[in-house]
Amino acid sequence: MLFVRRSGRAGFTVGHFGRRWQEVKAIRRFTVRTVLPEAIAPLARLAKNLRWSWHLPTRELFAALNTEAWEQSKHDPMTFLGLVSREELHELAADAAVVERIQSAAADLDRYLSEPRWYQGLGEEAPVRIAYFSPEFGITEVLPQYSGGLGILAGDHLKAASDLGVPLIGVGLLYQAGYFKQSLSRDAWQQETYPVLDPDGLPLTLLREEDGTPVLITLPLSGDRRLRAHIWRADVGRVPLLLLDSNVPANDDAARGITDRLYGGGGDHRLQQELLLGMGGVKALRAYQRLTGTPAPEVFHTNEGHAGFLGIERIQELMSAGTDSLSWEEALAAGRASTVFTTHTPVPAGIDRFEAVQIRHFFDAGLAPDVPVEKVLELGRENYDGGNPAVFNMAVMGLRLAQRANGVAKLHGVVSREMFSGLWPGFDHSEIPITSVTNGVHVPTWIDPKMSMLAAKYFGDSDVDARGWDKIYDVKDEELWALRRELRVSLVEDVRRRLRAAWKKRGAADAELRWTDTVLDPDVLTIGFARRVPTYKRLTLMLRDPARLKALLLDPKHPIQLVIAGKSHPADDAGKKMIQDLVKFTDDPAVRHRIVFLPNYDIAMARTLFPGCDVWLNNPLRPLEACGTSGMKAAINGSLNLSVLDGWWDEMYDGENGWAIPTAN
Repeated sequence: MLFVRRSGRAGFTVGHFGRRWQEVKAIRRFTVRTVLPEAIAPLARLAKNLRWSWHLPTRELFAALNTEAWEQSKHDPMTFLGLVSREELHELAADAAVVERIQSAAADLDRYLSEPRWYQGLGEEAPVRIAYFSPEFGITEVLPQYSGGLGILAGDHLKAASDLGVPLIGVGLLYQAGYFKQSLSRDAWQQETYPVLDPDGLPLTLLREEDGTPVLITLPLSGDRRLRAHIWRADVGRVPLLLLDSNVPANDDAARGITDRLYGGGGDHRLQQELLLGMGGVKALRAYQRLTGTPAPEVFHTNEGHAGFLGIERIQELMSAGTDSLSWEEALAAGRASTVFTTHTPVPAGIDRFEAVQIRHFFDAGLAPDVPVEKVLELGRENYDGGNPAVFNMAVMGLRLAQRANGVAKLHGVVSREMFSGLWPGFDHSEIPITSVTNGVHVPTWIDPKMSMLAAKYFGDSDVDARGWDKIYDVKDEELWALRRELRVSLVEDVRRRLRAAWKKRGAADAELRWTDTVLDPDVLTIGFARRVPTYKRLTLMLRDPARLKALLLDPKHPIQLVIAGKSHPADDAGKKMIQDLVKFTDDPAVRHRIVFLPNYDIAMARTLFPGCDVWLNNPLRPLEACGTSGMKAAINGSLNLSVLDGWWDEMYDGENGWAIPTAN
């Protein structure tokens, strides 16, 4: 029996009943989109293009139209438009000043999308199109398709490419529930929930054929089954991002669930996600080229091994090109020549590995009919000292299919050359062809607007060259510290609100939570620690000497306070135990006003956390931090890093710009 339930002001949930009425499973949420009066119709385009997520004037425009609705929407333009009444929309359309401001913002977006930028000055030899594949993209909390640093980096890549005019096109998956939302039980154990997303309520556009039907990508599976996917497009400034969605009516239930959750499954489920991302992603690119006339990518960039099967699909294309078909060896060489592979983990356990028999099972179904299955298996086989020949290693395949490979920091490059040295027997580690390109962050996304204004006051709006940094000494200490306090106040207010909400989810009543009104002090040195919670990041290292930590927090003259956040993978009980141990310490009435753990760390939380902290703490087990860009986000807001010399900090620490935590290695 089918049912439809209203969900929110403009949303509905479609589902069905099982044998008992309690068994309700959501199939899809859908949203009724607002029809805007013609005079203010450009608001829809401004809301759809994710440039607003790093462009302050666009966000200020939406806020000015209706401050209450903007706050209620949690700064989501698409939701905002659904919250404003039809009557008010017509009032706005009748206001000449409002219409002029909207038209001006739309014209500014048009200029941004069309004007030549840095890349256009490189000349004709620069690639005309670059495809960037990643399993996750962290662009904004409105589009929750990310779990941690890999996705945030991918999102920053797209934004920076847009600002520079780089002709990038992103390819990923659209997860029906994104990554999980985190809360805590009364005894501080991590809880996960997976709210179903509605693509029609997100800043996405369904890619359609010329006759209006949705484009359908198909991969063959065993037993005459098919894995089909629609393609949703997100506009990240100038950069299109294609997201494949298997939740389509033409699929059976199992296939519909392939893109259910980010990193939510194992075994065949995870493998099918990666087949869809890699092979289906190339097919999606070809469909997009056909429908839009955009040039074919000349370079394919694989962001970690998850998308490695894109190389197999490209080889299949080259081997099945009719009279222009290439042999296996020729196709492999041609594909490698235009492929870049970035490895992001110095931890072997972080690499996806499948049984070779699984790979054979799926490719025997005809995924790449012109590519010998044995050749596919050879690409991922660990046929080197210390490897397991019965295992198919996605990173190994990625390296074998790429002409260029890199780690994400200098130290990580060293670690990667050692970790994958078996692929180049007889080579010294220094000669192994894995270089490094240290990650960065997209400054307009992560710098607080007030800090940006202070920087503009002294540096102007133009790019700052190396000599221009001397102007930093013109900034008065009092001016900078006053701003730092202002940012700290914002953080304290946000922490109190979030902490109270978190405790209510843990079952506390309002009468028990008056103490949250005085948590933290805007005039106390504030240390931040926020990241994923695998064991090697050592969340609970600060608890090694609880009495000493308590003394630091409660020092009568120079106290400190700590704001901590992070998610553990749903299957990682060791990480969850670390969170539980830390939260139990923070629950102590003697210290809970000085140390807090905030559940559900995401981009929205980071927006006040990075600017509001004076010191950013990072204490991973060296050298297991690939890069660790959270410290960069804190630094651009005037915070100092206190970190183990790992990742980016190993090469950026100069003895005066923060502190290095000594380690045994």
